Amino acid sequence: MQRRVLSGLGGELAAEFVGTMVLVLFGCGVVAQVAAGGALTEPPGGLGNHDSIAWAWGLGVTLGVYVAGRLSGAHLNPAVTLSLAVFKDFPWKKVAPYSLAQLAGAFVAALVVRWNYTEALARVDPGHTIKTQAVFSTLPANGNTALPVTEWGALRDQIIGTAILILLILAVTDVLNTAPGANMGPFVVGLIVVAIGMAYGTNAGYAINPARDLGPRLASFLTGYGNAWRDQYGNFYFWVPIVGPLVGGPLGAFLYKYLVGRFIPAAEPEPEGRVPVPPEG
Repeated sequence: MQRRVLSGLGGELAAEFVGTMVLVLFGCGVVAQVAAGGALTEPPGGLGNHDSIAWAWGLGVTLGVYVAGRLSGAHLNPAVTLSLAVFKDFPWKKVAPYSLAQLAGAFVAALVVRWNYTEALARVDPGHTIKTQAVFSTLPANGNTALPVTEWGALRDQIIGTAILILLILAVTDVLNTAPGANMGPFVVGLIVVAIGMAYGTNAGYAINPARDLGPRLASFLTGYGNAWRDQYGNFYFWVPIVGPLVGGPLGAFLYKYLVGRFIPAAEPEPEGRVPVPPEG
């Protein structure tokens, strides 16, 4: 039976939606599982089981990229889409549709997680307060885990973390560089996210993706988390994981393009000592 192909922008948006949904199903799902065990019931910042969270987010990225890579390139992140438009000739007319598809995928995934963990969240946090808000969206660190982080400190953190993410994504997907072979690119990209989570996760929860944060934040707000837009200090915080990645992404792309990419030769030179192969015919 011949497969029906959804070509063009429609297929690309469907892939971005499903790929981002897979990413958030694993990411928010693992934090909900930690919450179900009671590790999030202390004040925000004490996530517990940090390594399992970092690994699940990274694996979620890997699996999402495998889902969407063929059709859309698997951006799964508006910061990636914007950076590719600025520095890699990705069509600007697709930036908004891609970003909306990513946001929708994250939103739907968060609703699934919220529904699946209804009983657990009600048990550990009956009022659906800031105690378990971190299941869905990021928060700045508080005094229990680090020096208190303000919105501006978190913004700095998100700019740096996303710059690292995009720089490394461009490095490992550049076919003129040492790109991973045998379809291992998505796995390496997932490892990048794991590494960022382990090295830059304390200050602000390493959202490094506006869709990953805003979609679940909206889903939590619509399902009982009335303070979803604020942090534990009462400040409006939702803008930080949006603005930070959208600034940091192009910054990372700029660093790769002008400090590394432009120096890579367009073709590999013939290694010394290789016997020339005469043309056929």
